[in-house]
Amino acid sequence: MQILITTSALSRPRIVQFTPWGLVLTLLALAIPMMVLSLALYHAVVLKAAHERWPVISEAVRYFERQDRAQRDRYVRENLDAMAEKVGDLQARLLRLETVSERVAGMAGIKPDELKRMEAAPAGPAGGPLVSLREPRASAASLDDLSHSLDHLQSLSDRHADVFTLIESRLFEKRLEALMVPSSAPVNGPVGSGFGFRSDPFTGRPALHTGLDYPADVGTPILAAAGGVVVSAGPHPQYGLLVEIEHGKGLMTRYAHTSRMLVKQGDIVKRGQQVAEVGNTGRSTGPHLHFEVLVEGVQQNPAKFLAQQGGTPVAPRVAGARPMQLQ
Repeated sequence: MQILITTSALSRPRIVQFTPWGLVLTLLALAIPMMVLSLALYHAVVLKAAHERWPVISEAVRYFERQDRAQRDRYVRENLDAMAEKVGDLQARLLRLETVSERVAGMAGIKPDELKRMEAAPAGPAGGPLVSLREPRASAASLDDLSHSLDHLQSLSDRHADVFTLIESRLFEKRLEALMVPSSAPVNGPVGSGFGFRSDPFTGRPALHTGLDYPADVGTPILAAAGGVVVSAGPHPQYGLLVEIEHGKGLMTRYAHTSRMLVKQGDIVKRGQQVAEVGNTGRSTGPHLHFEVLVEGVQQNPAKFLAQQGGTPVAPRVAGARPMQLQ
């Protein structure tokens, strides 16, 4: 590209030649400063007009500012309302969960006083806005309200976590207690002689039978009716080879007339563990297991404990039938 430059009709023209890239660079070199200068002048004029309240320009500037501010406020409000709605729904869910937790806590044996102690007031000075555990908010009017609602949800969820931890602990305690109650039959078989008065097989006179008798072949496994600690395992003049297991809280079981003992004093046994074998030792008329349950040293009817988990029912004795054993 060539440009001819002349100053008069008699002067020799000057020729300026441009390449395509050179022309582009020249145009950019001219356009960029002009754009910067135009923006600077526009910015200065607009600021001056807005500051000095020029009739037309200042109104236009304020209009656009109001539009921008309104758009931002609308965006923030819509997001706050959406978040507040979710917070309100979460609060309602937590309150329903609180009702369930209180009901389950009652089933676990936790008294209402224990739950009230979890909401006790702090010992030192305290303050802040009132946020009730019982009254969820439907929406948050501002960011501060939303922040308070989230703090409330945090405290409520922490409380529920503590309540369920306490419930879990109590249920575990109850499970341990159940494992320590002699409610499993010690021998897989029917009961031959129950708890109560009967004719003594040796003297023929009425006498109290203090346990349950399980007729079985010699060597039949005898299982622990519950978990516990073996407090005695040895010969006895009346009971023969006798195993005694302590279950805690005054509960103890006896397994008498065994032919062989598989545990010793101090052993820890679990429910269903074999502790001995059926025999005919001691004051006995035939092979069987004599099973007793004692509470604070007093014999109780074992059938009441076995019935808790569907243990073997006591078979009725035929009138005039001679029992196989005394103990």
